[in-house]
Amino acid sequence: MPKVALTTLGCKVNQFETEVMEGLFKKRNYETVSFADQADFYIINTCSVTHLGEKKSRQLIRRAQRLNPKAIIAVTGCYSQIAPEQIQAIEGVNVVIGTKERSKIVDLVERAAEEHNLIMDVTDIMKATEFEDIPLFDMPGRTRAFLKIQEGCSNFCSYCIIPYARGPLRSRKLSSIKVEAEKLVEAGFKEIVLTGIHLGAYGRDLSDDINLVDAARLVLTIPNLKRLRLGSLESIELSKNLFDLICADDRFSPHLHLPLQAGQDDILKAMNRHYTTEEFGRLITYVEESVPGIAISTDIIVGFPGETDEMFEQGLAFAKSMNFAKMHVFPYSKRAGTPAATMKNQVPEIVKKQRVHIMQKMADAKAAAFHEGFIGSDVSVLFEANHDGVFDGLTGNYIRVYVNDRIDCGEIYQVHIEKIYRDGLWGKIC
Repeated sequence: MPKVALTTLGCKVNQFETEVMEGLFKKRNYETVSFADQADFYIINTCSVTHLGEKKSRQLIRRAQRLNPKAIIAVTGCYSQIAPEQIQAIEGVNVVIGTKERSKIVDLVERAAEEHNLIMDVTDIMKATEFEDIPLFDMPGRTRAFLKIQEGCSNFCSYCIIPYARGPLRSRKLSSIKVEAEKLVEAGFKEIVLTGIHLGAYGRDLSDDINLVDAARLVLTIPNLKRLRLGSLESIELSKNLFDLICADDRFSPHLHLPLQAGQDDILKAMNRHYTTEEFGRLITYVEESVPGIAISTDIIVGFPGETDEMFEQGLAFAKSMNFAKMHVFPYSKRAGTPAATMKNQVPEIVKKQRVHIMQKMADAKAAAFHEGFIGSDVSVLFEANHDGVFDGLTGNYIRVYVNDRIDCGEIYQVHIEKIYRDGLWGKIC
């Protein structure tokens, strides 16, 4: 039985796509092994959001070659899509696929093994018109299942390469979403996370009458589903209907990830983000009033070209004024091929590092304050893992909770919260 090892860099969408490819290999009677083990085939699903992601991708290619110089190495994902020539130039690469045609991955690696030639299958992603609907043939061993329902992005933020790597908007048909969601629930998953590159744009390419609320409502018709969560959304794409659905069904997790990216209007405009801080703040207030107790997480980029010390302080103050439960803070990373890469007044790396430290310190304080508000309360936790007798899992509003009671992973328990612990909270089973 041939052995295949798969690994993923980047976002939840990439993780889902790797799981789909793993299922294709298992369907063809391949044995999947750890990427740290010797295999006959190595599949590397790459990321190109930052130069660091590309560097890690190259490192993984070289690691695979060291593990087995005779193995077939296939590279797919965003990095392959935007820079296929760079990938093919790396010694040991046999197959290069972009962000399409992954349904052919098994055939392509088998052909490469037979022909001993480099196979390039990177098409013009900007001409893509259909969602690549590949059924899940294997159920990954987790308590939460990611279900990709949307592909492509039309935002074209000035710092982001993803629209060029993923192409135009394409949505999964509602009938396919229901079939895949039912398979996941039948396989024992308690929570489904709907994901996409531009998730809030779901349905625009299908019909004027179809949107993300329709997809969420459809998944919630599955009787044994315990929890539904949404991936990252653009704030300006939220709707009253979505908030009404979250309030109407207690299985809908009260958690939204809404990327702010910058807390200063001049920087938001330079980023080509389509809102102001006033509009974002007003929306957050509306969200909190519409869904009491909701957790809002966000992304912040510091050190964007042209960001002065004064602008950074303004952004810091605005972010501090928001009730964010969690903040992911990143230094701006120059991406060749994006408008921001050629902007004047690039911020020095040392300044970016200092600003990340300051913003992250504030973010950590806000997360701790959010967590402290749950001490003494009872929360519902879906447990995922056991590490030396300490079990951990997530609440509906995305707080990680730890216990040392004897429980079963993959089940939901009520937990009485006692104290702050690590990146979350510690409690006892009720």
